[in-house]
Amino acid sequence: MSYKVQIEETRKCSECGSEHLIRDYERGELGCGDCGVVISEQIIDQGPEWRAFDSAQNEQRARTGAPMNMMIHDKGLSTEIGWKNKDSYGKSIPTRNRAQMYRLRKWQRRIRISNATERNLAFALSEMERVSSGIGLPRNVRESAAVVYRGAVNKNLIRGRSIEGVVAASIYAGCRQCNVPRTLDEISAASRVNRKEIGRTYRFMARELQLKLMPTSPQDYLSRFCSELKLSGDTQSATLKILKEADERELISGRGPTGVAAAAIYIASILTGERRTQREVADVAGVTEVTIRNRYKELSAKLGIDVEI
Repeated sequence: MSYKVQIEETRKCSECGSEHLIRDYERGELGCGDCGVVISEQIIDQGPEWRAFDSAQNEQRARTGAPMNMMIHDKGLSTEIGWKNKDSYGKSIPTRNRAQMYRLRKWQRRIRISNATERNLAFALSEMERVSSGIGLPRNVRESAAVVYRGAVNKNLIRGRSIEGVVAASIYAGCRQCNVPRTLDEISAASRVNRKEIGRTYRFMARELQLKLMPTSPQDYLSRFCSELKLSGDTQSATLKILKEADERELISGRGPTGVAAAAIYIASILTGERRTQREVADVAGVTEVTIRNRYKELSAKLGIDVEI
Protein backbone atom coordinates (compact mmCIF):
# COMPACT_ATOMS: atom_id res chain seq x y z
CA MET A 1 0.00 0.00 0.00
CA SER A 2 1.35 3.42 -0.94
CA TYR A 3 2.40 5.86 1.77
CA LYS A 4 0.93 8.88 -0.07
CA VAL A 5 -2.50 7.33 -0.67
CA GLN A 6 -3.78 4.99 2.02
CA ILE A 7 -7.14 3.22 2.29
CA GLU A 8 -9.14 4.05 5.41
CA GLU A 9 -11.19 1.07 6.65
CA THR A 10 -12.58 2.26 9.97
CA ARG A 11 -15.10 4.86 8.74
CA LYS A 12 -17.92 5.05 6.19
CA CYS A 13 -18.79 7.63 3.55
CA SER A 14 -21.60 9.97 4.65
CA GLU A 15 -23.05 10.09 1.12
CA CYS A 16 -22.98 6.56 -0.27
CA GLY A 17 -22.15 4.55 2.84
CA SER A 18 -19.06 3.05 1.24
CA GLU A 19 -16.20 1.88 3.43
CA HIS A 20 -13.68 2.47 0.67
CA LEU A 21 -12.13 5.66 2.07
CA ILE A 22 -8.79 7.03 0.94
CA ARG A 23 -6.33 9.25 2.83
CA ASP A 24 -4.47 11.48 0.39
CA TYR A 25 -1.49 12.93 2.24
CA GLU A 26 -0.39 15.09 -0.69
CA ARG A 27 -3.64 17.09 -0.55
CA GLY A 28 -4.34 16.48 3.15
CA GLU A 29 -7.80 15.07 2.43
CA LEU A 30 -9.91 12.08 3.43
CA GLY A 31 -12.20 11.11 0.55
CA CYS A 32 -14.47 8.33 -0.67
CA GLY A 33 -12.98 6.01 -3.27
CA ASP A 34 -16.38 5.24 -4.84
CA CYS A 35 -18.30 8.56 -5.12
CA GLY A 36 -15.35 10.95 -4.72
CA VAL A 37 -16.81 13.00 -1.83
CA VAL A 38 -14.23 14.79 0.35
CA ILE A 39 -15.09 13.90 3.95
CA SER A 40 -12.49 15.99 5.77
CA GLU A 41 -9.64 18.35 4.93
CA GLN A 42 -6.30 19.25 6.47
CA ILE A 43 -5.81 15.83 8.01
CA ILE A 44 -2.68 15.12 10.03
CA ASP A 45 -0.02 13.08 8.29
CA GLN A 46 0.54 10.23 10.74
CA GLY A 47 3.19 8.66 8.51
CA PRO A 48 4.26 5.03 8.56
CA GLU A 49 5.06 3.24 11.78
CA TRP A 50 8.84 3.24 11.75
CA ARG A 51 10.63 1.05 14.22
CA ALA A 52 14.05 1.95 15.52
CA PHE A 53 16.23 -0.45 17.47
CA ASP A 54 19.07 1.92 18.40
CA SER A 55 19.80 5.65 18.60
CA ALA A 56 21.38 5.74 15.12
CA GLN A 57 18.24 4.32 13.49
CA ASN A 58 16.04 6.65 15.53
CA GLU A 59 18.02 9.68 14.37
CA GLN A 60 18.10 8.50 10.77
CA ARG A 61 14.36 7.82 10.56
CA ALA A 62 13.20 10.94 12.39
CA ARG A 63 11.18 13.32 10.26
CA THR A 64 11.40 16.38 12.51
CA GLY A 65 14.17 18.85 13.23
CA ALA A 66 15.33 20.61 16.35
CA PRO A 67 12.72 22.51 18.40
CA MET A 68 12.46 26.28 18.14
CA ASN A 69 14.85 28.12 20.42
CA MET A 70 13.59 31.51 21.58
CA MET A 71 17.12 32.48 22.64
CA ILE A 72 18.21 32.75 18.99
CA HIS A 73 16.99 35.70 16.95
CA ASP A 74 15.71 33.46 14.10
CA LYS A 75 14.49 30.81 16.60
CA GLY A 76 17.14 28.39 15.33
CA LEU A 77 15.26 27.67 12.10
CA SER A 78 17.91 28.94 9.67
CA THR A 79 20.86 26.96 8.37
CA GLU A 80 24.46 27.59 9.28
CA ILE A 81 27.60 26.83 7.28
CA GLY A 82 30.30 25.57 9.62
CA TRP A 83 33.80 27.00 9.67
CA LYS A 84 35.42 23.60 9.08
CA ASN A 85 36.40 22.87 5.48
CA LYS A 86 34.60 19.53 5.43
CA ASP A 87 31.51 18.32 3.62
CA SER A 88 28.54 16.40 5.05
CA TYR A 89 30.47 13.12 4.81
CA GLY A 90 33.45 14.45 6.75
CA LYS A 91 35.71 14.65 3.72
CA SER A 92 37.97 17.65 3.18
CA ILE A 93 36.77 20.23 0.67
CA PRO A 94 39.21 20.61 -2.25
CA THR A 95 41.40 23.70 -2.22
CA ARG A 96 39.87 25.04 -5.44
CA ASN A 97 36.42 25.21 -3.76
CA ARG A 98 37.45 26.82 -0.47
CA ALA A 99 37.18 30.38 -1.78
CA GLN A 100 33.60 29.62 -2.80
CA MET A 101 32.83 28.22 0.66
CA TYR A 102 34.29 31.37 2.24
CA ARG A 103 31.93 33.55 0.16
CA LEU A 104 28.98 31.31 1.04
CA ARG A 105 29.73 31.65 4.76
CA LYS A 106 29.99 35.42 4.45
CA TRP A 107 26.67 35.74 2.63
CA GLN A 108 25.03 33.33 5.03
CA ARG A 109 25.98 35.58 7.97
CA ARG A 110 24.61 38.60 6.12
CA ILE A 111 21.35 36.92 5.15
CA ARG A 112 20.60 35.67 8.69
CA ILE A 113 20.41 39.28 9.92
CA SER A 114 18.57 41.10 7.15
CA ASN A 115 16.97 44.12 8.87
CA ALA A 116 17.24 46.36 11.92
CA THR A 117 14.79 44.30 14.01
CA GLU A 118 16.77 41.09 13.57
CA ARG A 119 20.00 42.96 14.28
CA ASN A 120 18.48 44.29 17.51
CA LEU A 121 17.29 40.81 18.51
CA ALA A 122 20.65 39.23 17.74
CA PHE A 123 22.52 41.69 19.97
CA ALA A 124 19.90 41.71 22.73
CA LEU A 125 19.57 37.93 22.99
CA SER A 126 23.34 37.45 23.14
CA GLU A 127 23.44 40.03 25.95
CA MET A 128 20.59 38.21 27.67
CA GLU A 129 22.51 34.94 27.47
CA ARG A 130 25.56 36.59 29.04
CA VAL A 131 23.62 38.13 31.95
CA SER A 132 21.60 34.95 32.56
CA SER A 133 24.77 32.86 32.70
CA GLY A 134 26.30 35.33 35.14
CA ILE A 135 23.52 34.87 37.69
CA GLY A 136 22.93 31.17 36.97
CA LEU A 137 19.40 31.21 35.55
CA PRO A 138 17.90 27.94 34.19
CA ARG A 139 16.80 27.51 30.59
CA ASN A 140 13.07 28.03 31.17
CA VAL A 141 13.72 31.43 32.75
CA ARG A 142 15.91 32.48 29.83
CA GLU A 143 13.26 31.52 27.31
CA SER A 144 10.54 33.35 29.27
CA ALA A 145 12.73 36.46 29.33
CA ALA A 146 13.31 36.13 25.57
CA VAL A 147 9.54 35.92 24.96
CA VAL A 148 9.02 39.09 27.03
CA TYR A 149 11.72 40.91 25.07
CA ARG A 150 10.25 39.81 21.73
CA GLY A 151 6.88 41.17 22.87
CA ALA A 152 8.51 44.50 23.70
CA VAL A 153 10.14 44.60 20.25
CA ASN A 154 6.85 43.80 18.49
CA LYS A 155 5.11 46.62 20.37
CA ASN A 156 7.99 49.02 19.65
CA LEU A 157 8.72 49.60 23.34
CA ILE A 158 12.48 49.68 22.73
CA ARG A 159 12.52 53.11 21.16
CA GLY A 160 14.15 55.68 23.43
CA ARG A 161 15.54 53.08 25.83
CA SER A 162 18.83 51.25 26.00
CA ILE A 163 18.90 47.64 24.84
CA GLU A 164 20.77 46.61 28.00
CA GLY A 165 18.09 48.16 30.22
CA VAL A 166 15.23 46.41 28.40
CA VAL A 167 17.15 43.12 28.48
CA ALA A 168 17.68 43.41 32.25
CA ALA A 169 14.00 44.25 32.79
CA SER A 170 12.98 41.25 30.63
CA ILE A 171 15.20 38.96 32.71
CA TYR A 172 13.62 40.28 35.91
CA ALA A 173 10.15 39.67 34.45
CA GLY A 174 11.16 36.15 33.36
CA CYS A 175 12.38 35.38 36.88
CA ARG A 176 9.09 36.57 38.34
CA GLN A 177 7.06 34.50 35.85
CA CYS A 178 8.96 31.28 36.60
CA ASN A 179 9.08 31.81 40.39
CA VAL A 180 12.87 31.94 40.34
CA PRO A 181 13.27 35.32 42.04
CA ARG A 182 16.38 37.44 41.65
CA THR A 183 16.70 40.86 43.20
CA LEU A 184 17.19 44.01 41.16
CA ASP A 185 20.63 44.41 42.75
CA GLU A 186 21.76 40.99 41.47
CA ILE A 187 20.57 41.71 37.93
CA SER A 188 22.05 45.20 38.06
CA ALA A 189 25.46 43.84 39.08
CA ALA A 190 25.46 41.31 36.23
CA SER A 191 24.09 43.62 33.54
CA ARG A 192 25.94 46.83 34.44
CA VAL A 193 22.64 48.75 34.32
CA ASN A 194 21.46 51.03 37.10
CA ARG A 195 18.98 49.45 39.51
CA LYS A 196 16.61 52.40 39.18
CA GLU A 197 16.60 52.14 35.39
CA ILE A 198 15.81 48.42 35.51
CA GLY A 199 12.87 49.00 37.85
CA ARG A 200 11.52 51.89 35.77
CA THR A 201 11.76 49.90 32.52
CA TYR A 202 10.21 46.81 34.13
CA ARG A 203 7.18 48.76 35.39
CA PHE A 204 6.68 50.31 31.95
CA MET A 205 6.90 46.92 30.19
CA ALA A 206 4.62 45.23 32.70
CA ARG A 207 2.00 47.90 32.08
CA GLU A 208 2.26 47.93 28.29
CA LEU A 209 2.51 44.14 27.86
CA GLN A 210 -0.10 43.51 30.59
CA LEU A 211 2.10 41.10 32.50
CA LYS A 212 0.13 39.59 35.38
CA LEU A 213 2.84 38.98 37.98
CA MET A 214 2.28 38.32 41.65
CA PRO A 215 4.57 39.99 44.22
CA THR A 216 7.44 37.84 45.45
CA SER A 217 7.22 36.33 48.92
CA PRO A 218 9.99 35.53 51.43
CA GLN A 219 9.41 31.81 50.82
CA ASP A 220 10.63 32.22 47.23
CA TYR A 221 14.11 33.18 48.42
CA LEU A 222 14.31 30.62 51.21
CA SER A 223 15.91 27.62 49.48
CA ARG A 224 18.54 29.69 47.66
CA PHE A 225 19.62 31.63 50.76
CA CYS A 226 19.80 28.46 52.89
CA SER A 227 21.82 26.71 50.20
CA GLU A 228 24.35 29.54 49.97
CA LEU A 229 24.65 29.62 53.77
CA LYS A 230 25.10 25.80 53.81
CA LEU A 231 22.24 25.28 56.27
CA SER A 232 20.58 21.92 56.84
CA GLY A 233 17.05 20.90 55.97
CA ASP A 234 16.00 21.23 59.63
CA THR A 235 16.95 24.90 59.61
CA GLN A 236 15.12 25.44 56.36
CA SER A 237 11.99 23.77 57.77
CA ALA A 238 12.20 25.91 60.91
CA THR A 239 12.52 29.04 58.76
CA LEU A 240 9.52 28.03 56.69
CA LYS A 241 7.49 27.52 59.86
CA ILE A 242 8.44 31.00 61.11
CA LEU A 243 7.51 32.60 57.78
CA LYS A 244 4.20 30.77 57.64
CA GLU A 245 3.24 31.91 61.13
CA ALA A 246 4.36 35.47 60.31
CA ASP A 247 2.23 35.42 57.18
CA GLU A 248 -0.82 34.28 59.14
CA ARG A 249 -0.35 37.21 61.55
CA GLU A 250 0.19 39.63 58.63
CA LEU A 251 3.71 40.58 59.68
CA ILE A 252 5.10 40.29 56.12
CA SER A 253 2.94 42.73 54.17
CA GLY A 254 4.58 46.07 53.46
CA ARG A 255 8.10 44.79 54.14
CA GLY A 256 10.84 43.72 51.77
CA PRO A 257 10.69 39.95 51.16
CA THR A 258 14.46 39.53 51.20
CA GLY A 259 14.79 41.27 54.58
CA VAL A 260 12.03 39.14 56.14
CA ALA A 261 13.51 35.96 54.70
CA ALA A 262 16.99 36.88 56.00
CA ALA A 263 15.64 37.64 59.50
CA ALA A 264 13.70 34.36 59.62
CA ILE A 265 16.81 32.42 58.53
CA TYR A 266 18.87 34.19 61.20
CA ILE A 267 16.35 33.25 63.92
CA ALA A 268 16.07 29.64 62.72
CA SER A 269 19.86 29.22 62.57
CA ILE A 270 20.10 30.21 66.23
CA LEU A 271 17.22 27.93 67.27
CA THR A 272 18.68 24.88 65.48
CA GLY A 273 22.25 25.44 66.66
CA GLU A 274 23.61 26.32 63.18
CA ARG A 275 24.33 29.90 64.09
CA ARG A 276 25.18 32.32 61.28
CA THR A 277 26.21 35.91 61.91
CA GLN A 278 24.12 38.83 60.77
CA ARG A 279 26.94 39.83 58.43
CA GLU A 280 26.93 36.42 56.70
CA VAL A 281 23.16 36.42 56.24
CA ALA A 282 23.17 40.04 55.05
CA ASP A 283 25.82 39.34 52.40
CA VAL A 284 23.83 36.44 50.97
CA ALA A 285 20.46 38.21 51.07
CA GLY A 286 21.75 41.52 49.73
CA VAL A 287 20.38 43.57 52.65
CA THR A 288 22.00 45.48 55.50
CA GLU A 289 22.61 44.21 59.02
CA VAL A 290 20.34 46.94 60.35
CA THR A 291 17.45 45.54 58.30
CA ILE A 292 18.03 42.06 59.71
CA ARG A 293 18.18 43.38 63.29
CA ASN A 294 14.94 45.33 62.90
CA ARG A 295 13.11 42.42 61.27
CA TYR A 296 14.29 39.69 63.63
CA LYS A 297 13.43 41.79 66.72
CA GLU A 298 9.98 42.42 65.31
CA LEU A 299 9.40 38.75 64.40
CA SER A 300 10.70 37.40 67.70
CA ALA A 301 8.58 39.86 69.71
CA LYS A 302 5.34 39.34 67.77
CA LEU A 303 5.72 35.54 67.48
CA GLY A 304 6.94 35.03 71.07
CA ILE A 305 10.26 33.47 70.05
CA ASP A 306 13.04 33.65 72.65
CA VAL A 307 16.29 34.25 70.77
CA GLU A 308 19.51 34.11 72.79
CA ILE A 309 22.23 36.24 71.21
